[in-house]
Amino acid sequence: MEIRILHLIEGAKQAEGLTVIIDVFRAFSLECYLYETGVKAIRPVGTVEEAFRLKNEIENSVLAGERHGKKCEGFDYGNSPSSINAEDVRGKVVIHTTSAGTQGIMNATGAGEIITGSLVNAKAVAEYIFERQPEIVSLVCMGNGGVRPAAEDVLCAAYIKSILEGTDFIDLQDRVNGLRDNGGQHFFDRSRQDVFPEEDFWLCTRYDQFPFVIQIGRDRYGYITNRIYAS
Repeated sequence: MEIRILHLIEGAKQAEGLTVIIDVFRAFSLECYLYETGVKAIRPVGTVEEAFRLKNEIENSVLAGERHGKKCEGFDYGNSPSSINAEDVRGKVVIHTTSAGTQGIMNATGAGEIITGSLVNAKAVAEYIFERQPEIVSLVCMGNGGVRPAAEDVLCAAYIKSILEGTDFIDLQDRVNGLRDNGGQHFFDRSRQDVFPEEDFWLCTRYDQFPFVIQIGRDRYGYITNRIYAS
């Protein structure tokens, strides 16, 4: 298979084949943790306005999302996996919008299939791709706000690619540790803990925690995710 590593919003627009939209800090790490808590479904949307509209249409739904890292005004949750109360979201539909990750989904209009990716399920992503054997794989690193590269997304793409190619990634733990000073510094800024709690860093860098991928589908309301376990 041909494996392409693309970047940011423009990369999402160029994506073809089986496309992985990668957002480690924090969108698609959060979605994995949401599924682990037992949410019914997740609906990624592009705008805050769309999120509010869907909440009015869909019973038993909650809003989660951020702009510039901060929880959107009027939302139930931000984009922080450590802030989610499992009892509050279990069995509910989470409507999710972010500055980077969900924007990648909205812009990947040329993709044959879309799944999301993060370090917490990177191995499962690679296994799913290997099972599908697509001709083209597009690994899209969404970066910061979809406009600036982020080391954690590039690392995740390189790790997935290495598994697909059967090459060793012997320094993965060292490179994950290095994100603390290269990409994850804001999680250790004492003055920003209300927006970027330190616990989020540790949750988002627990690589290969989840044995499933999150696939993007569509229905009458728009985008909806499906959890698929890698065999």
